Amino acid sequence: MKGRIALPAALMASLVALWELGVRLSDTPLYVLPAPSRVLAALFEEREALLSHSVVTVGETLIGLLIAAAAGILLAVLMDACRPFKTAIYPLLVVSQTVPVIVLAPIFIIYLGFGLAPKVLTVVLMCFFPIVVSFADGMEQVDQNQINLIRAFGASRLQEYTFVKLPAAAPTLFSGLKVAATYSISGAVVGEWLASDKGLGYYMLRVKNGYMLDKVFACVLVVIALSLLMNGLVKLLAYWSMPHERRRRKHT
Repeated sequence: MKGRIALPAALMASLVALWELGVRLSDTPLYVLPAPSRVLAALFEEREALLSHSVVTVGETLIGLLIAAAAGILLAVLMDACRPFKTAIYPLLVVSQTVPVIVLAPIFIIYLGFGLAPKVLTVVLMCFFPIVVSFADGMEQVDQNQINLIRAFGASRLQEYTFVKLPAAAPTLFSGLKVAATYSISGAVVGEWLASDKGLGYYMLRVKNGYMLDKVFACVLVVIALSLLMNGLVKLLAYWSMPHERRRRKHT
């Protein structure tokens, strides 16, 4: 366990040290590449502005992620319950992922305006696919013997999902949620790039246009930290909602 943490941390520290040394020895201008120490200084100097913009971005992210989770779970259950429906819609879901969200975002703005809706919809589109696909695949892989057993006791279709399929597929659902949560912040930032007067995406564009790359990198650090935080929150939710997972971790 210590090695799995120490080795990546040592590599990261080495790369940052080389970056710092390279910038200082070559006397690279700030507008070309800031030193890590300058990025950290900008992060401290801009902490209040970054915090206020982060609150906006996280709000958009949470709304979009909740909508994506609800819609993804519902669609996954419908796909599992009706195989012809899955056969019809699954290729469309795959094709939808071939279109970059940044291409669709301007269309959202045309129809939805410049408010909250296009940013939330961008998050939904980035988060929806991994949730629905992972959950649908998890339910499809449930042991058929368990389903046959509960049917032998006269269980209804609703009870079949309540007591067998949904609990058994919960780990795959949370796997998809972890991927979606990691992408969610980026989705909100992409939406803010195109039309916004607040949020981390707006802040990043503003400082980028002023060639203040130290502040751009500081904003990137905040985006990374928030993405990891969202992923960690989903892991925590999975830990507390699945008792068998807690028992497994206690014995490992």
